[in-house]
Amino acid sequence: MAPLRAGWTARNLTRDSDRQGPSMALRDSRFAPGFKVRPWWWEAAEPPDRDNPMPDRTAVAIVGGGYAGLSAALTLRRLGHQVTVLDAERIGWGASSRNGGMVSGGLKIAGGALEQAYGKEEGRRIVDAAASSFPFIEETIAREGIDCDYVRCGRYVGAWSPLHWDQMAAKVDYLAEVTGMEAVMIPKSRQRDYLGSDLYCGGMRAAATGALHPGKYARGLAAAAERAGALLVDEVRVLDIAKLGEGFRISTTRGELLADAVLVATNGYSHDKRGTALPWLAKRLVPLNSYIIATEELPPGMIDRLFPGRRNISDTKRILNYFRPSPDGKRVLWGGRASFRAATAEETALRLHDTMVECFPELKHVRLTHAWTGFVAFTFDGLPHIGVENGVHYAAGCQGSGVAMATWLGHNAAMKIAGAANERFALDGLSFPTRPFYSGNPNWVLPFIGSWYRIRDHMDRMAA
Repeated sequence: MAPLRAGWTARNLTRDSDRQGPSMALRDSRFAPGFKVRPWWWEAAEPPDRDNPMPDRTAVAIVGGGYAGLSAALTLRRLGHQVTVLDAERIGWGASSRNGGMVSGGLKIAGGALEQAYGKEEGRRIVDAAASSFPFIEETIAREGIDCDYVRCGRYVGAWSPLHWDQMAAKVDYLAEVTGMEAVMIPKSRQRDYLGSDLYCGGMRAAATGALHPGKYARGLAAAAERAGALLVDEVRVLDIAKLGEGFRISTTRGELLADAVLVATNGYSHDKRGTALPWLAKRLVPLNSYIIATEELPPGMIDRLFPGRRNISDTKRILNYFRPSPDGKRVLWGGRASFRAATAEETALRLHDTMVECFPELKHVRLTHAWTGFVAFTFDGLPHIGVENGVHYAAGCQGSGVAMATWLGHNAAMKIAGAANERFALDGLSFPTRPFYSGNPNWVLPFIGSWYRIRDHMDRMAA
């Protein structure tokens, strides 16, 4: 672990269990010496500390310093607007530097039953808007010269059962049409050409997917926003946003900030008992922990046996697995919904290891060097959203696929704030549902949902 930096407080030392030396590592041989409960990505690109003071006034205040907030800040500065980005932790500290680094092209949105809900024409506009997130992030990385190990690698989605294979096959042509890139079904007899495992019942290969180093991307996007003139401020928790004349008064843990416009881009971190910037938004998002482990470095050649073509991998289970080679091709990064109860990354690491070994038995004795977690945000209608509530703009709800989508939502929210959009963005202003009595904290019901998902996954597998 790196030595303490100047300006760190006692609170910094314990937040989110981003620390080294868990007790479990002393009791299980699957933990490597020096095992760390912190993102492996941070070894190369930990979010830096900034000591920028919070101003008294700004034209646009953005709450949330992840991909959406940083992308919005960059776009607004390109359009000539003064911008201040506030984050309760460090800029990029949340899911933006903790995710799996898989860059998808709106595949989840394309799989929804949108035509029934919105009609054929509007449903297709929504799908096309979501799919546009993929070329946009590629353009952003190239335009800003962001060094984040990006590669368009494609994805293989393993079918958990023959029924799941048939369901994917029914929409594969539509996905290819929507993304403008190849999507084809792979029978189990050819699966070893795409994945070094016999666990799945065949799957789908989709080209509209890339991979990057999320920590480097978060840093690079922040640097681009700063070069453009945005002010990024760490350690400012927003407690309340109130209308004040034609603008807003933002109450924070470091005083008040006046702004002409406000964008809340807190996504999976929108609900917090220490202070929630926009409770209306929090009531429409379901935050869920996603857990990831990193293995120690593997012998030469093993990654290419496990990941022919070095694609991203996910599956069709309700309790999803997603995994990929590290950018340097030396270790496996394995993520999933390891727990629907409140659990630390340390507690779930061994469960993820067991799941990984089920897929790759040759990794049984491979040890873990890192484990970590972060929040993703789902919505009740399965769609990302931007919009305005009581004058406050928001962008959120990436359904666990936020690398490209959050970047895209932030850009479009910024275009709306600036009045620069040529036409309505299809994900803007849609009905944004919640549920009666829901406050934004789903912890009381998630264990029941998790148990039901496990039963359904088991039933689907047994039916095969």
